[in-house]
Amino acid sequence: MNDRPTLSRSNRMLLTTLEGVPGHTIVQHLGLVQGSTVRAKNVGRDFMAGLKNLVGGELKGYTELLQEARAEATQRMMQEASKQGANASVNIRFATSSLTQGAAELFVYGTAVQID
Repeated sequence: MNDRPTLSRSNRMLLTTLEGVPGHTIVQHLGLVQGSTVRAKNVGRDFMAGLKNLVGGELKGYTELLQEARAEATQRMMQEASKQGANASVNIRFATSSLTQGAAELFVYGTAVQID
């Protein structure tokens, strides 16, 4: 398992799990930013997951669903940060919660900042 923090540049916004950005100085903290999406399982994915549970292995339908959810929530967080004038978001974290049986929220949050 890789314990190193991630650092990526997406749509001209720097995103990192670190509290700061190596090689840059945070010149202004703009506040908390967040994004979320709620996703429900679908019958096709549930059926295939049930079969895969019998033989083992990756549940690719659910992997794809979570990847899409992370991307959508991250995009929403970046839009919020951009509206605040940020060019980076630091200390980014992901969380999930179950809302009802078969539906869950994927939530991403961080701190919007201006870096030099």
